Amino acid sequence: MCGIVGYIGTQAATEILLAGLEKLEYRGYDSAGIATIWEGEVNCIRAKGKLHNLRSKLELVESPSQIGIGHTRWATHGKPEERNAHPHMDATLRIAVVQNGIIENYRELREELKAKGYVFRSDTDTEVIPHLIAESLKNLPSPTLATSPSPFFEAVRQVVGKLQGAFAIAVLSADFPDELIAIRQQAPLVIGFGQGEFFCASDTPAIVSYTRAVLPLDNGEMARLTPLGVEVYDFAGIRLKKQPRLLNLSPTMVEKQGFKHFMLKEIYEQPGVVRASLDAYFKADWTAANAEGSPVNLNIDGEIFSDLEQIQIVACGTSWHAALVGKYLLEQLAGIPTQVQYASEFRYAPSPITANTLTIGVTQSGETADTLAALAMEKERRQGKEAKYQVRLLGITNRPESSLGHMVPRIINTLAGIEIGVAATKTFIAQLMAFYALAVDLAYRQKTVTPEKLEYIINGLRQIPKEIEATLESQEKLTELLAHDFAETTDFIFLGRGINFPIALEGALKLKEISYIHAEGYPAGEMKHGPIALLDAKVPVVAIAVPGSVYEKVISNSQEAKARDSRLIGVTPIEDGEAAEIFNDLLPIANVDELLSPILTVIPLQLLAYHIAARRGLDVDQPRNLAKSVTVE
Repeated sequence: MCGIVGYIGTQAATEILLAGLEKLEYRGYDSAGIATIWEGEVNCIRAKGKLHNLRSKLELVESPSQIGIGHTRWATHGKPEERNAHPHMDATLRIAVVQNGIIENYRELREELKAKGYVFRSDTDTEVIPHLIAESLKNLPSPTLATSPSPFFEAVRQVVGKLQGAFAIAVLSADFPDELIAIRQQAPLVIGFGQGEFFCASDTPAIVSYTRAVLPLDNGEMARLTPLGVEVYDFAGIRLKKQPRLLNLSPTMVEKQGFKHFMLKEIYEQPGVVRASLDAYFKADWTAANAEGSPVNLNIDGEIFSDLEQIQIVACGTSWHAALVGKYLLEQLAGIPTQVQYASEFRYAPSPITANTLTIGVTQSGETADTLAALAMEKERRQGKEAKYQVRLLGITNRPESSLGHMVPRIINTLAGIEIGVAATKTFIAQLMAFYALAVDLAYRQKTVTPEKLEYIINGLRQIPKEIEATLESQEKLTELLAHDFAETTDFIFLGRGINFPIALEGALKLKEISYIHAEGYPAGEMKHGPIALLDAKVPVVAIAVPGSVYEKVISNSQEAKARDSRLIGVTPIEDGEAAEIFNDLLPIANVDELLSPILTVIPLQLLAYHIAARRGLDVDQPRNLAKSVTVE
């Protein structure tokens, strides 16, 4: 969840570290700090709160150091106070460490170190690491040093062998001022290659302004960065041969480009995301009259789809909501029974093993700890079973180079581009597009839908980008004005049915995440079974009512809410006269097929949440207590 950045090269490190941390602050912003080496000393400066507090402190310090590490924190162990901020140092203040993740056995390591006289200054699990490295340096055996690249590297390597958990670590020492050691174990870490300078970071946005040549470390790997280059080793100390690759990113992709917030920019990027998905997934020349082969090209071999009887999807947060839409599509189009489970629950109470089952993991970052653990468990428990029970894994992610990409053999790349805002918007739309493509592909393979119906669906999808643009144009001022009325509201209810029930959940989640207003999403038909007791004039209700199989039902459920004095906001087609009479306020969308409507109905809900949060004066891109990539359990 935290962000790490490291630098060694020919430039002053401080500004490079700060710029990198700014790009990683979406990973956590409870505190921040950097450590550099200058004149034989480690200079460590930390600050509670967001990065601007650290920058203010650093304005009083001038350091031309050309090596350093930095950290922006999402608190796990210890309150978000300066003494718990990273980097953490050893007793002699010669070694500095930053870490993302959790050291699960830190308590026993801490007690062992205390028994040896070490004093701890923080409540964090990370602080055991610099003390352990200092202890290891004191006791390095000479024969080991003969085969190691340096004493510092060897000391760090030996300490890593004692750590249990999921972590990424960067370490430097004043006694070894030309080395920076980076370690990955179940938490993302990438190495960057510049002109006479080298970087490490939790994510590529931190270094894309300086280099596009990167090497993601794999689990169980260490990198030794020096002014001469980068060496990669496994935890046994064996040197590995690895080649960097070029990122298909530009620095402008991680800038606001005139928008007030990244979230608003990313909402407006959604038509482009849908177009990119259409171009990548759907064959341009496929028609019902020329239906040779699937209309979809996901670059997935058909073996995992043969004799398919069931699909189970594991995901968290917004990805879970996308998976619920996916379930509807897979069942209604492809006729395949589909379960959607929270990854955090599945890993401790998995469903019974069933035959010919495809397991799909959905995570925008590809690093979500619970989702990765659920997939790893599924892989392990099916190992050695007879053929029909063998594991079939598929990943849906925005980062194919991530841990998910290494874990599963087949990936659907969601093509959203870098998303900086913590609250997912364009990555949600991209996940929906992946599920539409998968459902259409499977419907073709299963022969559950006629080619004419598939062509109708694909043609409808091709119209969606311009419909999103029209919705954005009409809704921007409308939602901004509406937000004025809800700046002091404390509770919201969102209603939907069928394929739009997950959109009600997603709308409620967006509002909770960035405005801190209590909001709940319900299937509209469930209101009378309890939640209707919450309604009065102080609780507005947002209802998604689009023409289709459940339209009249949603209208009826909405009238029940209005009868309890709730202010009723309708997400409904522009020309719907009946809705105009029922709802107090309208957030109109184009009239599209109910099956395709989630891609449109979520747009006004994103905008409404954004404008309410902005009206309340809150930090839209970095809401409290949250992080973009949840890499701890």
